[in-house]
Amino acid sequence: MILLSFDIEEFDMPFEYNRKIEFEDQIKVSAIGTGIILDILKKHQIKATFFSTATFAIHIPELLKRIIDEGHELASHTYYHSSFDVVDLVNSKKKLEELSNTEVIGFRMPRMQPVDEKEIYKAGYRYNSSINPTYLPGRYNNFDKPRTFYNQEGVWQIPASVSPIIRFPLFWLSFHNLPLWIYKLVAKWTLKKDSYLNIYFHPWEFTNLDNKEAYNFPGYVSKNSGYKMAERLDNFIIWLKQNKNEFATFRTFLEQNQLN
Repeated sequence: MILLSFDIEEFDMPFEYNRKIEFEDQIKVSAIGTGIILDILKKHQIKATFFSTATFAIHIPELLKRIIDEGHELASHTYYHSSFDVVDLVNSKKKLEELSNTEVIGFRMPRMQPVDEKEIYKAGYRYNSSINPTYLPGRYNNFDKPRTFYNQEGVWQIPASVSPIIRFPLFWLSFHNLPLWIYKLVAKWTLKKDSYLNIYFHPWEFTNLDNKEAYNFPGYVSKNSGYKMAERLDNFIIWLKQNKNEFATFRTFLEQNQLN
């Protein structure tokens, strides 16, 4: 089973590289990317999960409607992408449910940062996908975490996929930088071992990130962005479908594995 997910959010990443970007442009860039993603998913008739900040959702009513109307799952990515308070767990869930008229049962913390599982449970979520169970300098040190789904404090943890043994991450940066045939090889190995893949991307990856003056991104971030990223995802989905893989939302994954 393939769990494709997209963290749709304010495009605040330039701030990490000492560049400013106006709020309106943060929304605009991510909105463009979200539209491209939805077109790809519609082309292949597959479902995915969109982890949205409440702030971004407020500003994209037409795209939000399209996400719901086309059968995708909406989950929480907190209220704001650049700041967090525990109360945002409840408030983002309520706001997303209000805007979409759907139940929100899933959560993912921006930048895969840790968050108190007891608070996630208290806020009413059934699953959390905020763990990248590998080591990445300056970001993660999660070798002590299980690679595959498990229950903690009454909440199902669905970590991002990493390979067996060496725990090579199959996250967005790997997808941009590895030759696609190597990425497919690692994905096939992981899928054979775990029976599912949990892979996530962001909408701004589907826009051109090469503008050094505006963004100042290093090459490993901007590589294969924009139309190249859309082509790579299209190619990857075709390959997965040719290998008879089923695509599903996180909600469906929980239901099929009877994770109540």
